[in-house]
Amino acid sequence: MGKTSSPSYSNGYVSVNGNNVASNYRSGNNVYSSYNMSDAEKQIYNYAQNSFLSNLPNINVFSEDTINQLQNQLGAYTNQGLKLINNTYTPMLNSVKTDIASRFGNFDNSVFMDNLNKIESNRADSMSAFAQDIMAKQDELYNNELSNRYDYLNFLMGTQNNIDSNILNYLGLASQNSSTGNSYNTGTTTNSSSGNFSNLTNSLLSNSNASSLIKLLSLL
Repeated sequence: MGKTSSPSYSNGYVSVNGNNVASNYRSGNNVYSSYNMSDAEKQIYNYAQNSFLSNLPNINVFSEDTINQLQNQLGAYTNQGLKLINNTYTPMLNSVKTDIASRFGNFDNSVFMDNLNKIESNRADSMSAFAQDIMAKQDELYNNELSNRYDYLNFLMGTQNNIDSNILNYLGLASQNSSTGNSYNTGTTTNSSSGNFSNLTNSLLSNSNASSLIKLLSLL
């Protein structure tokens, strides 16, 4: 009575445009999963990792150049606000002066002083409110700078995570293909080697399994 041979291990592959991007294979007593990054993926992945590493230590540290830039923005905002206040109240004062001069010939009267005090009081209130606005603007500029930095780090981390997720999906498909081949071999292997699916290859672009294709394309 002949001895039944053990079924051979079926490797699994995932191919895109004829290029194997993921594989599941056995070497000796070990089983390996491997993913082949494209040159573009390597550049993107390395850039995301290196940029994250270089930006993380100084995420909350403002350099002198950054502080100067923020202060310049605040200065421009302050000048614009002062200009608006002056353009609002200076014409009022000039109008009162002209009116009083034409009516009384001088400014030494209660009508002029009452109008002057009212305008100056309103301008003082505007200046006080604007001073508070400047402080709020400064906080806004600094908070926006921090927010942009954290958004950038989140973008870099998200880029790495998306690539990692894509890799795991490809490796999962390669493992599934290997499992399918092994199940076939286990069920059909005899003393002969017929039906051995030792090199099962799944071509994504020609695969009839539409659900797997759609799932992978959504990750690209």
